[in-house]
Amino acid sequence: MIAHLNGIVEEKFGNNGIILDVNGVGYEMAVPVPDFEAINLGEKKKYYTYHAVRENAEELYGFGSLAAKKIFELLIGVQGVGPKAAIAILSLAEAEAVRNAIANADAAFVAKAVGVGKKTAERVIVDIRDKVGTPSHYGATDVAGPVSVAVNDEALDALMALGFPLKEATAALEKVDSKLPVEERVRLALKA
Repeated sequence: MIAHLNGIVEEKFGNNGIILDVNGVGYEMAVPVPDFEAINLGEKKKYYTYHAVRENAEELYGFGSLAAKKIFELLIGVQGVGPKAAIAILSLAEAEAVRNAIANADAAFVAKAVGVGKKTAERVIVDIRDKVGTPSHYGATDVAGPVSVAVNDEALDALMALGFPLKEATAALEKVDSKLPVEERVRLALKA
């Protein structure tokens, strides 16, 4: 399996498709809309990837953070949620805002994703709410408003790279000051 790719963004197409050139090989992948909007052509980027193989297609999905990839993997584990629906859910806002909405049981937020109905959104909440960690802030998630939490938490990615599940990594970092350097946050989280 392809775990991640590091290359130059050569093309953007549709509302979430890119081609990433890695040493002369172009990888086409779908990325969540917030990642897509933050990309500039010619920019060097690293994406954590998920390779979906089906009977009649192979698709590659890319994520700017390991946390986003882990949320994606939790989402596709829910009955009735395939990779395209999971990308649609992650396209609603930054990965941390989506994680927070699920942790807050905000089914109305999840149901705003293209192709995700009310029942599927409720199933997502029931199935993975306990797996995404505690909410970083409480209340309904506002899609149009700015996200008040860290978008790409390198300390969270580091803990997950060390083998911590998303829920435990989130809980460990909850007790650590977010203003500290990444290395210090990881060290303190490991002590907790």
